[in-house]
Amino acid sequence: MLLGRFYEAIEVHREEKIIYVKFLSPHRVISTCRVDGGLRDDFEYLYNHQACEPRGHHHNPHGSMTSNPVEYKGLICKRYGLPPEKSASLGTAANMNNAAIVSEKFRDLEVVAVCTGGVETNAGRVGDPASVYESDGEFEKLNTEPVEPHGTINTMVFINKELTPAAMVRVVMTATEAKTAALQELAVPSRYSEGLATGTGTDQIGVASRLGTGTPLKGAGKHSKLGELIGLTVLQAIKKTLSLQNKLTPEARCFALVHLERFGLNKDSMSACISSCLSEKEAELFCRNFNAINNDPPTVAAVAAIVHLRDKIQWGILPKSCVSEILSTYGAQIAASVSGKYHRLEYYRDSLSGESHGTGKESFLNLIYSSFALGFREKWGDN
Repeated sequence: MLLGRFYEAIEVHREEKIIYVKFLSPHRVISTCRVDGGLRDDFEYLYNHQACEPRGHHHNPHGSMTSNPVEYKGLICKRYGLPPEKSASLGTAANMNNAAIVSEKFRDLEVVAVCTGGVETNAGRVGDPASVYESDGEFEKLNTEPVEPHGTINTMVFINKELTPAAMVRVVMTATEAKTAALQELAVPSRYSEGLATGTGTDQIGVASRLGTGTPLKGAGKHSKLGELIGLTVLQAIKKTLSLQNKLTPEARCFALVHLERFGLNKDSMSACISSCLSEKEAELFCRNFNAINNDPPTVAAVAAIVHLRDKIQWGILPKSCVSEILSTYGAQIAASVSGKYHRLEYYRDSLSGESHGTGKESFLNLIYSSFALGFREKWGDN
């Protein structure tokens, strides 16, 4: 199925589990393709292929993707009638029907982004603990904990102007920044640490620029119009594909729990911990109304604020000498948002200032539980 034709030089097709882009005129390509990747001027196709289901699917062809990538690429290309020696490949577990295509233009310049993505199991923050070590072509596992590596953001970028090799590398940088910005806006948590995700552990990219269009463009950074168009197309395409694949939309992220899940919380554990700070009758009422409290916008804002401030302290921007004042003040904001009694802010702050404050996971979460419980205890009182 032809999905679109752009700048009279590329066609975007989708068939079964693959999206492939056919070059109608020569393009320069840089890609993370494991076979024949890097910088090439002789490719005719760039494709993105769904290799398996997102969870628990390890069929034989998928296994050869790692053990024998040349053979695997040959199998995929043969199935869809593509020449393997003239094709750059990306692989993923994401559904090709959830791909997003975005085009932006300025004067005679056009940029097209075609993205797929999934972040439910494999989102990570740069610098998170690694799971493997590569040596002499072999991968050694560094831990025994089960890892579900499925979840990948694949980005394909097409530009209707020729770029220098150096500018091609810069496109990769700019597109990567756009991907990270999309995850930041959606508050996607790392699955391997307490930080916000900057990507997934298996992200891939392919960039193609049309050859023979005059003097090659040298700039693709944020100050250039090309860089702006790359940023806009990739940011929009990634947010759109994540909304389709994982139902990640700005509206769907307006929940207090969204900002706490990177600390290992879920609905049951969060409800149980807050309930432990309430009487039996109060706890029962709180649990029955958890969803309404969880997606109350002022409460979401208060939780997002205290979590972000904890990050600022962890990063060294805010001094640890001010931890007690900062956390008790913003814990009071949570209590006030839950109770609706902002005139009680000083009382809430004083009540929470007696807590043991710290930015360690356990201490920090205990403050949040106490803040929710404090506000809920007062919600239906006469204060």
